[in-house]
Amino acid sequence: MSSEILLDVQNLTKSFPIKGGLFGKRVGQVSAVNNVNLKIKRGETLGLVGESGCGKTTLGRSILRLIEPTSGKIIFDGKDITHISSEEIRAYRRRMQIIFQDPYASLNPRMTVSTILSEPLEIHKLHEGKEARTKRLYQLLDYVQLPKDALNKYPHEFSGGQRQRICIARALAVEPDFIVCDEPVSALDVSVQAQVVNLLMDLQKELKLTYLFIAHDLKVVEYISSRVSVMYLGNVVETAESHELYGHAKHPYTKALFSAIPVPNPTKHHERIILEGDIPSPVNPPSGCHFHPRCWKANQQCRETYPSVTSFTKTHEFRCYNPV
Repeated sequence: MSSEILLDVQNLTKSFPIKGGLFGKRVGQVSAVNNVNLKIKRGETLGLVGESGCGKTTLGRSILRLIEPTSGKIIFDGKDITHISSEEIRAYRRRMQIIFQDPYASLNPRMTVSTILSEPLEIHKLHEGKEARTKRLYQLLDYVQLPKDALNKYPHEFSGGQRQRICIARALAVEPDFIVCDEPVSALDVSVQAQVVNLLMDLQKELKLTYLFIAHDLKVVEYISSRVSVMYLGNVVETAESHELYGHAKHPYTKALFSAIPVPNPTKHHERIILEGDIPSPVNPPSGCHFHPRCWKANQQCRETYPSVTSFTKTHEFRCYNPV
């Protein structure tokens, strides 16, 4: 079983200090990620959903150690990489990549596509020699379905969807095992989103990739993900296989989130749950279950004690005293 698990995140926490006053003293902290536990099997896609500001992107970047976690463990392919040196982490960078949300901001406008795709090959000393490198660049363009003449062009000469394909090719350049997809389609038109999602799924099958897929669009997550985790205010509140979570959500927040998905037939009865109030501040989160100020099922226990994990089935876990 342990050999099936590529990534094991244990009690991962990330807090950002708040400084104020004349001397910049620490006056508080923002708890962006709180004691998160995740397991991702080889070759699967774990979807990560939640409202803006719930900590999804911070979690993804902390896993890659682009942001240093405050506490917890990150075990990648059986190796604890939480505190390894910068020299050691560079070797793991080759196996762990990220596709950023904004294809307009994540590409250097002064570099050609050839230079953009060659840079990771140079850093990791892969495919040395002009002929081997050119062959590899053509292969990468073929993976993302772009023509060979794209190599000599600059990012501004491409559409948003084509730029995101270049970002995907750059992530694939170093032959990774695991990719964090940080809302890779949210900045794209709907028709282009479908093409990019299908491309990611095809590449996963062909190259045996493992994804952490962060997104707002719940239908996209349902389509691409094997399992889905739901985050609220820095905590994972529910995790299950995709079909089970979308059909039998147990946490009230998950239920409310899924009720916002538009239905094709507006005349069909569709339960709509409107949450009261705003998301609490991560600087001063509520006591007990962080969701209780907005939850219609909250009781005194919810207000006082944060719920532990409850197993509904072997693959379905949630944190709630009064599941729906």
